[in-house]
Amino acid sequence: MKTRIDLGKAWPEAKNALFALDALVADSGLDHTLLELIKIRASQLNQCAFCLDMHTKDARAAGETEQRIYALNAWRDTPFYTDEERAVLALTEEITLIADEGVSDEAWDEAAKHFDEATLGRIVTAIIAINAWNRLGITQRRPVGGYKAKAPAAVG
Repeated sequence: MKTRIDLGKAWPEAKNALFALDALVADSGLDHTLLELIKIRASQLNQCAFCLDMHTKDARAAGETEQRIYALNAWRDTPFYTDEERAVLALTEEITLIADEGVSDEAWDEAAKHFDEATLGRIVTAIIAINAWNRLGITQRRPVGGYKAKAPAAVG
């Protein structure tokens, strides 16, 4: 596929704003493993190949297991995720697919059992950020496969 547009060239201020949001989320204190699960799951739902390649590589570099990465698409049917991660994955799915049925009270209440309001705000923002990147990646048609994982970060 041919790349359609490079937002960094077409409107660098917009791409820089997305990078700033990403940096804010990265520095928010959210668990790194949780952030990568959010990024991978939203990217699966949105079918963003570029972001899937990137975030699975980053997750591995940070120590995530192959088993959890491979099973993420079927997280409800495996014992590999904590209750907190399950709550965040459910919220990630509903926010990512918001046009289908919105965000249910059930998903929100389950997440609220595990996280305070400030942390929920950070989680919601992380979900929104990856959805923005997915939409940009799909629209741009960035080439897939060449991404190199970041230096390993501390998991957790």
